[in-house]
Amino acid sequence: MPDSHPGIIFHNGRITTLDRARPVAGAVAVSAGKFVAVGSDEEILPLAGSNTRVVDLKRRHVLPGLFDNHTHVVRGGLNYNMELRWDGVRSLADALDMLRRQVAITPAPQWVRVVGGFTEHQFAEKRLPTLDEINAIAPDTPVFLLHLYDRALLNAAALRAVGYTQDTPDPPAGRIVRDAGGHPTGLLLARPNATILYATLAKGPKLPLEYQLNSTRHFMRELNRLGVTGVIDAGGGYQNYPEDYKVMQMLADAGQITVRLAYNLFTQKPRQEKEDFLNWTSSVKYKQGDDYFRHNGAGEMLVYSAADFEDFRVDRPEMPPQMEGELEDVVRILAQNRWPWRLHATYDETISRALDVYEKVDRDTPLAGINWFFDHAETISDKSIDRIAALGGGIAVQHRMAYQGEYFAERYGAKATEASPPFKRILERGVKISAGTDATRVASYNPWVSLSWMVTGKTLGGMQLYPQRNLLDRETALRMWTENVAWFSNEEGRRGRIQAGQFADFIVPSKDYFGVPEDEISFLTSHLTVVGGRVVYGEGDFAALDDNALPPAMPDWSPTRLFKGYGAWGEPEGAGRNSLYPRYQAMASCGCATACGLHGHAHARAWASTTPVSDLKGFFGALGCSCWAV
Repeated sequence: MPDSHPGIIFHNGRITTLDRARPVAGAVAVSAGKFVAVGSDEEILPLAGSNTRVVDLKRRHVLPGLFDNHTHVVRGGLNYNMELRWDGVRSLADALDMLRRQVAITPAPQWVRVVGGFTEHQFAEKRLPTLDEINAIAPDTPVFLLHLYDRALLNAAALRAVGYTQDTPDPPAGRIVRDAGGHPTGLLLARPNATILYATLAKGPKLPLEYQLNSTRHFMRELNRLGVTGVIDAGGGYQNYPEDYKVMQMLADAGQITVRLAYNLFTQKPRQEKEDFLNWTSSVKYKQGDDYFRHNGAGEMLVYSAADFEDFRVDRPEMPPQMEGELEDVVRILAQNRWPWRLHATYDETISRALDVYEKVDRDTPLAGINWFFDHAETISDKSIDRIAALGGGIAVQHRMAYQGEYFAERYGAKATEASPPFKRILERGVKISAGTDATRVASYNPWVSLSWMVTGKTLGGMQLYPQRNLLDRETALRMWTENVAWFSNEEGRRGRIQAGQFADFIVPSKDYFGVPEDEISFLTSHLTVVGGRVVYGEGDFAALDDNALPPAMPDWSPTRLFKGYGAWGEPEGAGRNSLYPRYQAMASCGCATACGLHGHAHARAWASTTPVSDLKGFFGALGCSCWAV
């Protein structure tokens, strides 16, 4: 007879379930990876049998696991251990020191790569490094630094490695900046197409298979540390199917996936997109896989002629006249095969033209029941929102504006910035909507930055983007990262809440999400992350429960070994010292609005200094300097 008792019980918690029938609970019972009962300790503990494991949550607050609606974990995992991540680093001085230390241990012919996830506005200094600074740090080791999708900085060694000379032509919609003699300086610009940035990065060395497996596991663990239990992977440039999915499939076969992953297939061949999707719809079964690694449809790139790159430093790109015809060919294939799809669309001008195509296809092949949606939608209009509602589609927003809102406001003005994207209005109109990151290049993988952005309306640089009327309360923002995402992965009723019958995915945040000051939300992490009833991450009170020990990051020179991840948390008293606590956010975002009696307006220089004035515990830091009076 099978054991009718649950396999594990978690009790003595303060659980936010997001189940409106029972919004709070104290305990949960789990069997076969799902919640089988949710209730009080008095209701749940008697369900235990002799073989039931019982875990004390120590009166900590509990939330459903966070679920990213748009990220690039497949690609990110293959490269994570090679990347020096500046995500969350609040001082350019610290970032450059990280670069200097990494250059010192990176062997030839390897590169040092800082591949997105940050913005110059997050730094106290409010700027990017100069090419002279990078070249001084790394005269011989190639350095590639990607900032959003607008530019890349390459030192002289990297220019030699990729072979760019005065004879190298500019690619379409990209620019290789040159000096007076026509020689490349090391600055690459997307104008506005980011292909030049992708293509240059793709010239670098790759990790061997064994290291890619290790790298992907370390990336998933970093996501678990931040409370992420699931993602939808939106494909990506230079990410080929099925070759680049081999590592994730191997981890799935070995039972080593700790972040549930649903993946969309992203076309790789301009002007051959129809052939890609004809091939895939005949060879790939929709939803093939399991609850940990599963196909989820098409996109975010359906056709290259519909890709409106989101570089707010340049004018909005106009989509070419062949867009509608090429998009219709692909959408008809997907609709006929009942494949869901997603489409990258930053601007309403692109969205409205795509909707013309969708409405045309719908007249012949009804789209009802297909969970298709637009990604990003920063400038979507009310009219387009209503058209999406009428067709039964959705909108997946990401926190890209937290990283480049300053550029958007400079180009389009404060009024246009107030609802970009208009997530509050979309919710009010009843359209399906959820939230994510678009990590790892144009934004960070940290979900708490997204939650903070929707609640506070601020960029990482401290700029107030949205008025109070356009902001979300904390519960609504949390639902955007949990139960709302289930529609976008075609799993409604199966995940997103702590409720009997749903996946047993939940987290214990480092502090109470509902209780911390708003400006501290982005600093939260998870102290306990559970996926399918298994503890995949534990620290502090829950460290002994961790069932996901990993070997050291490979190779041995990997930045992941030392700095770990977001905010350089692996060195809380070193590289991460100016980034891991809320007080530094105020310094980084002050914009020198006030003067310090000792330093004048040079707050950033004083904070980043290695002299005693930067020591908060010393005389100048504690008493003599008003830079710290925040």
